Amino acid sequence: MRYLILLFFSTLFFKTTNAQSKRFSLQDFYSYNSELEYKVDSIYRSLSERQQVAQMIISSAGELGKPMATIKKLTESNSIGGVVFLKGSKKTHTESINALNAISTKNESLPLLFSMDAEPSLFASRIKGAKDVGKTIDIKTEAQSDKVVNTINTELRAIGVHHNYAPVLDISASNEAIKSRSYGSNKDSVITLANQFIKCTQEGGIIATAKHFPGHGLVKGDTHKQSVYIDGPLQEVANYKKIIEDGVLSIMIAHITIQNNEKYGTNGLPSSCSRKIITGLLKEEMGFKGVIISDALNIMKAVTILDNAPLLASKAGCDLILMPQNENATINAIIAAMKEDPSYKKQIAQSVKKVLRLKVCAGAI
Repeated sequence: MRYLILLFFSTLFFKTTNAQSKRFSLQDFYSYNSELEYKVDSIYRSLSERQQVAQMIISSAGELGKPMATIKKLTESNSIGGVVFLKGSKKTHTESINALNAISTKNESLPLLFSMDAEPSLFASRIKGAKDVGKTIDIKTEAQSDKVVNTINTELRAIGVHHNYAPVLDISASNEAIKSRSYGSNKDSVITLANQFIKCTQEGGIIATAKHFPGHGLVKGDTHKQSVYIDGPLQEVANYKKIIEDGVLSIMIAHITIQNNEKYGTNGLPSSCSRKIITGLLKEEMGFKGVIISDALNIMKAVTILDNAPLLASKAGCDLILMPQNENATINAIIAAMKEDPSYKKQIAQSVKKVLRLKVCAGAI
């Protein structure tokens, strides 16, 4: 009997320490692994309800972002799960990430997930002084794409960024918000080049993000300035099928409203706040199991006109809430809604565990 008890505890100890010490990679995210499941569940259970919900919140830093003093306070109070870095120098970004990591270490809290819009066309402006890799529209071959991605990944890893909000999967370079950020107007080449960008990015240890679902290329207008509409059929959704099958880890949802579409009409809401589009179409119909992130919620006119858009985005199925105007108010609203709806509370638990799994596989935790 004593032997059996000792055997039980020694096995438990081995399992616990092994799960804690084993390093996982992005390639493990979609695979079942009992040690990874155990680690994610253990981290989840160690957090308070407020800390759990905070994992879904991505704030902003750098030029046009929030002041670092504000980001430090949000980190100290466990009110965010990550930060997206906007324009800035390599030196400033690196110093900021080191300072935030130091706060997490001192407080013994979970490390943050650091992200950036490091598309080829935006890369030089996001990291001033970094090598200019040219514009996305000028990438014509997979070999050229790999060269660009390797440069971007090297810079992101050096700074400490885990998550790249790229590539753009939108067809057409004529949309005023997309322009040279698109691979062009040929559907097949857009899918091929975007997929190669994703593959090379994730093999290099950086999370890739296909955007802007369900399609921002074949529309008129800029969601930064106004409400933008897909009028009729969803012409760009099929582009995501191959991307999803081949393992993209995250997808960003656009603030695009869908009208004159009996099945997918969003009743005046942007797609980022539509459960029909995020949960119904992307998750259930298309089978996407990765992390879903909203587009920015703080300045884009297509969504700031709504009351409590961050809560709506979460209810619709977004796992990461990008740049809400008020992080603490967003957490409070989500927790209040969880108390009213057990099914929503279960959904939030699933979102948080996905985010924690992503952090573990990206090496952030």
